[in-house]
Amino acid sequence: MHLDNGGGAPLHPLARQGLLQALEDGWADPRRLHTEGRRAARLLDGAREAVAAVLGARTEEVRFTAGHVAALHAAVLGTAEARRRAGGDVVVGETERAAVLHAASASAAAHGGARVTVGVDRHGRVDLDAFRAAVAAPGVAVAALQHANGEVGTRQPLRAAHEAARAAGVPLLVDAGASLGHDDVPDAWDLLAAQPSDWGGPAGVGVLAVRQRVRTVPPGPEDADPWAPGGVSVPAAFAAAVALQATVADRVAEDARRRALVGRVRAAVAAVPDVEVVGDPDDRLPHVVTFSCLYVDGEALVTELDRAGFAVGSGSACTSSTLEPSHVLAAMGVLTHGNVRVALDRSTTEDDVERFLAVLPGAVRRVRDVLGVSGL
Repeated sequence: MHLDNGGGAPLHPLARQGLLQALEDGWADPRRLHTEGRRAARLLDGAREAVAAVLGARTEEVRFTAGHVAALHAAVLGTAEARRRAGGDVVVGETERAAVLHAASASAAAHGGARVTVGVDRHGRVDLDAFRAAVAAPGVAVAALQHANGEVGTRQPLRAAHEAARAAGVPLLVDAGASLGHDDVPDAWDLLAAQPSDWGGPAGVGVLAVRQRVRTVPPGPEDADPWAPGGVSVPAAFAAAVALQATVADRVAEDARRRALVGRVRAAVAAVPDVEVVGDPDDRLPHVVTFSCLYVDGEALVTELDRAGFAVGSGSACTSSTLEPSHVLAAMGVLTHGNVRVALDRSTTEDDVERFLAVLPGAVRRVRDVLGVSGL
């Protein structure tokens, strides 16, 4: 049973149909002037229009990229380059995706600035007063704040953060990679990046939306498609848009169903000895739940659950190769090891969840037995 759907959910059935259709009709280069090229261009334009409608943006503000990380990198680097006269600092939340943190560091170094990192509380929510102060300081080129965290599900105070950034004249990049398609993303953004594979679209394509008022410079060499050098896959972009429309159409019903299942997981997991459920219990994504187990190695627990037939993720990067805990959990000040992340797909049933909860306590106990820490 696949319960690791964060960032890589199964292809939505309608996305599969759309992909097959676009492979038939949109295989040509959309920049060509012949019939096949124009047909592909129409599919690509239609995909941009569909995504724009969901975001509340103009079609011309939506671009497809080679992937979500590429979109994040382009947004940070391209905006900072265009605003280099304003300064070289980049403001980020402490629990941002690693791609954002790395891009912020690279941009700041290139422009003689600094990456200004704003701390979070125990739920993973950014310190809003500190964020306001950071964006209001002189020399800030761009700020970045995720809509919700993909590891622990906590939503950020996006509207208030955007108001503060706009008051300071600083563009705000919102990473909606974990939330678009699952949750209502406010229109409180200047740039927005999203990940189609998270909502049931195909891998290999990303979304970058940029408001027309925001100045950006393509971060790479000159290309016919500077935001996606070499162009994007028209079938993948079309399937991504189809999947997004489909998930938004029944999001309200899916939200209620998955929130109830996540609530069941949170309650049951909290009853397991020495286990901490992390993230905001209420103001969160509808489909993500994360917990950490004391006296347990995260890699060992994920492996043990896999043997029992359950594929789960881990917010912890503590593996034999890195020995480093998740920066998100560390920033929150919660238990970082023995971490398990469950992300429910639209196909996850109540029976799936109950079977997982029946197996989990025994898996935790067996890992503790192997490590010789039972009964501590």
